[in-house]
Amino acid sequence: MTDQRRVTRALISVSDKAGLIDFARGLSSHGVELVSTGGTAKALKDAGLKVMDVSELTGFPEMMDGRVKTLHPKVHGGLLAIRDNKEHAGAMATHGIRPIDLLVVNLYPFEATVAKGAGYDDCIENIDIGGPAMIRAAAKNHADVAVVVEPEDYTAVLSELSQHGGATTLLLRKKLAAKAYARTATYDAAISNWFAQTLGDPAPSFRAFGGKLAEALRYGENPHQSAAFYRTGDQRSGVATARQAQGKQLSYNNINDTDAAYECVAEFDPKRTAAVAIIKHANPCGVAEGGNLIEAYRKALACDSTSAFGGIVAVNRTLDAEAAKAITEIFTEVIIAPDATEEAIKIVGAKKNLRLLLAGGLPDPRALGLTVKSVAGGLLVQSRDNATVDEMQLKTVTKRQPTAAELDDLRFAFRVAKHVKSNTIVYVKDRATVGIGAGQMSRVDASRIAARKAEDAAKELKLSVPLTKGSVVASDAFFPFADGLLVAIEAGATAVIQPGGSVRDDEVIKAADEHNVAMVFTGTRHFRH
Repeated sequence: MTDQRRVTRALISVSDKAGLIDFARGLSSHGVELVSTGGTAKALKDAGLKVMDVSELTGFPEMMDGRVKTLHPKVHGGLLAIRDNKEHAGAMATHGIRPIDLLVVNLYPFEATVAKGAGYDDCIENIDIGGPAMIRAAAKNHADVAVVVEPEDYTAVLSELSQHGGATTLLLRKKLAAKAYARTATYDAAISNWFAQTLGDPAPSFRAFGGKLAEALRYGENPHQSAAFYRTGDQRSGVATARQAQGKQLSYNNINDTDAAYECVAEFDPKRTAAVAIIKHANPCGVAEGGNLIEAYRKALACDSTSAFGGIVAVNRTLDAEAAKAITEIFTEVIIAPDATEEAIKIVGAKKNLRLLLAGGLPDPRALGLTVKSVAGGLLVQSRDNATVDEMQLKTVTKRQPTAAELDDLRFAFRVAKHVKSNTIVYVKDRATVGIGAGQMSRVDASRIAARKAEDAAKELKLSVPLTKGSVVASDAFFPFADGLLVAIEAGATAVIQPGGSVRDDEVIKAADEHNVAMVFTGTRHFRH
């Protein structure tokens, strides 16, 4: 028995009209009868196509502001009836139900409505009911019915109709059904998460997440792992929303590291100062502010020029030619910026494999959102760390108050520490990192590694002493003992910023006082595992 099914009747109801007229004309050329609803029917009629309104099919008018139009046995019976089942065929004949062989539906734009900041009632009205019901019905009966949920599949359907005398194959219908269920699942996930956010519920009984494929990737973190990149409804500017101006395809690790870089540099207000973050393996290896991007880049690079080789560079302002030229002097994987000048794009373009991403804006570090991590048999879901040091009440706990310059650098250091894997220690001088210790099991080891990196950088720069002399230091979490602090003081730090909260805070404060070091508590921890 053939797996091909001839398409004699199509029901079309779409909010996205892209490619609609050409597709409908293609269907008509194969003798397919068109049934449609509301605005879609009008668009088809205006294009000169013969269309049956769904109300003619059902015998009922659209009602309740269009909420009820396709929820009818003559629609769902036409979609769900198994064509080779005698009982189903008999029911269709008895009740005057005609088969629908192709369903073309894309849903009310709920995600886009939420993204533009619409009010509650507007969001509710953009929750599609009839569309998902029809999609699921058609997808269940894919043995007989083809279902299309996005314009990208119009070409594939028309191609099959041309190849098979107006019929579709079972393989195509299976692929379309799989996509259809994924689409309704993603749609429902967006709605349920919006409700949870609206209600302020951090732990709803059920939690679902979904996304739209941006691209299939060659592999994951390692060549033996498969991978793909999906976009969610989150409209924060970043790697998912960026336009790739040039360069080869991004890898899994490129995307992960670029996201880390852009989130880090977004902590620095571009209206106040230019900032650059250089990332390697999702950790900053240099971050700095300057009067312009070239100054900030050179200061960031000086922190750890060895690790910067093959890294990701993120800037918080429009990439200019001078900065682009400097960045391309060493091997760099990706540059991400809000925008770039034409001259800068041309300079980067000379490096054919270097990717340049233009995000159109910076992600708001204060924005609400969720982060998700998979564990065996489950998901860990938490709110994004949107705490910023500018909004923290800093408390000086030592005898010596930090100077204004120290306080400026302390805030800078804590901004960076938020984006370094824990345990972390960050040394900063003149609004530039001069030593970073990341991802250590011991905080004292993080202090030592950061100081050692500063010593290596001093040798590279031919300095007589490391830049940690006269620096400030940030810790992402409290010092459990004074030993990590003492290592920082030995490296030359004169002021410290940390959350506080250890049972040995008094011991740590005493050690700072004994060395005339200023210390401030933030009351906020920035673990990043």
